[in-house]
Amino acid sequence: MTLTLLPDVGDLLRLSPHYNAGTVAELLRFLGASEVWWATGLDPDHPLRDALPAARIGLREVATDWTWAEAEYHQLTHFLNQYPQGRERLRAAGQAERALSAALAEPLTAHRAISAELLETARAYHAAVRTALDEGPGTRWQERRLSELAAALQGQSGVVLVALDDLPGLHTLLPESTLPDLTAFAPGELSRVRALADRAWQLHESDDLGSLLAALDREPGDPVTPKAELDAAAASIHLAVGDLATARALLERAAHGLTDLPRSLPGLTLARLGQVRDAQGDRDLAVRTYRAVLALNHAPQVARDTAEAGLKDPFQLEHPAGE
Repeated sequence: MTLTLLPDVGDLLRLSPHYNAGTVAELLRFLGASEVWWATGLDPDHPLRDALPAARIGLREVATDWTWAEAEYHQLTHFLNQYPQGRERLRAAGQAERALSAALAEPLTAHRAISAELLETARAYHAAVRTALDEGPGTRWQERRLSELAAALQGQSGVVLVALDDLPGLHTLLPESTLPDLTAFAPGELSRVRALADRAWQLHESDDLGSLLAALDREPGDPVTPKAELDAAAASIHLAVGDLATARALLERAAHGLTDLPRSLPGLTLARLGQVRDAQGDRDLAVRTYRAVLALNHAPQVARDTAEAGLKDPFQLEHPAGE
């Protein structure tokens, strides 16, 4: 029985053009996996909870709910912050966290994600936090959590998706587990199109919006990043510059192209469509659109928040067109 450990970086997947949700789907296909052990965070809006089922890769849940450990951690840090020695310990832990964050802020690829250098940085981070705050609430009970995870995976085989900073510790507890051999792996179209969509959702002042819109229009989409999402991303750009008519047309086209997968896309698309209809003064239809979001079996929290806010107060552009 062999377990292959694959690192997850959570929301950083949305910011990494060369290690995004499409890349992970391609990695799993490269490894011949039709399903993956989910040993990472329980965030219902995790990008891979959209991407992997859309790529027909099943999720086998093995992680348990440790959110209570986060609450204990915050109670401890609040207590320590009241005393000089406690603040010194918190500074040491904070320094370790900044070092890991800096390493993760550098360009990430599949090969770098499993590199000895990056995994050693993650190992050093946990060691430093454990030294500063002791094992227990200060480490969010990492040793206990990973021991339970290793016990649940004992005797299993396949690919395990595990938080990058947890991977070194879990690897030690599962000595027969391996890291993937990615010598022959190269990101493909799923990764490229996913990177384009992720980029379009995160505009910067220096962006060439015309080129970005042209790229979105050219792509036919794929299961992980369907055409409906590319249209919705383009609509958000038009909305940002006050072009309500084009934004609405794109969103309505996207809404007609929605399917069950990716599961977050209907909620995100309809929430934005409700805002555009509101901004155009079509309040009754906007309200129905917001209610449609809240009636979905699954909608990301941001979509639900948008819909609830829209039901309470009509959405208005901060900088209407022409100003």
